[in-house]
Amino acid sequence: MDDAFKKQAQEWFERGRHDIETAQLLYDEQGYTDSIAYHIQQALEKYLKGYLVLNGKKPPKIHELDTLLNHVLRFDSSLNSFLELCEKASRYYMEDRYPPGPVVEYQYNQIKADLDEAWELIRRVLAQARM
Repeated sequence: MDDAFKKQAQEWFERGRHDIETAQLLYDEQGYTDSIAYHIQQALEKYLKGYLVLNGKKPPKIHELDTLLNHVLRFDSSLNSFLELCEKASRYYMEDRYPPGPVVEYQYNQIKADLDEAWELIRRVLAQARM
């Protein structure tokens, strides 16, 4: 594995860690669910892009996590079980983040399930990064 790719991937992972830890902190403090959802999406985007870089592929400049995951699946098909999460988290990024219209609110139990699954995907990506 090229050291330059590894260094750049680590930079993606560090930024992703900031987002997932922010999402967790907001959840633990019963913060706004739209903000938690946004940070989940951002974290996953950065970890998936970091995984692509780690494998020598330039990540596309997109925010659709299901598309990013499809690129990642070329390297690790076992991550296919996270497709539904990626589809949902992509909507977190896209849905009504700006006025006009009301703020989108999500149920805490659903956000918790998505947050837990996001952590699992991140653990799996990082396990591959250590190989």
